[in-house]
Amino acid sequence: MRSSETLVELFRQSGRKITPQRRAILESLVQDATHPTAEEIYQRVAATMPDMSRATVYNTLHELAALGGLIETHGFSEGCIRYDTNLNSHHHLFCVRCHTLVDIRHDFAEIALPSEEAVGYQVLRHHITFYGLCPTCWERENEQVSQSSK
Repeated sequence: MRSSETLVELFRQSGRKITPQRRAILESLVQDATHPTAEEIYQRVAATMPDMSRATVYNTLHELAALGGLIETHGFSEGCIRYDTNLNSHHHLFCVRCHTLVDIRHDFAEIALPSEEAVGYQVLRHHITFYGLCPTCWERENEQVSQSSK
């Protein structure tokens, strides 16, 4: 996970201004390891900066991704893009009920795409996501089952 100052420096090096709004977005982003969506970041920042616009949040995140300061993760909840400041190789656990997304750090070195399956692609990285129920949702599921069987 990167610090907000590291992300600020990325903006400065690219000639972009660091406004109070951008700083608030960056700080919110690095304080959240849950891979927030742009809307979640907007809601959090707008709570203390009511004049914040959604466009500022979306544009800042898009620029930061283009600068290599974060990774956009796709395909989790309702097509939303989530933002991850952890640039190290890692994989995920995703709760299909509450949409919690957490990092896992396992090598999975044994997984490789055979060259005949790669059809000419040069594979740069791979990403594995396990889908299931988080402990909280699993407990609720078990409670509902036991209550319905009474």
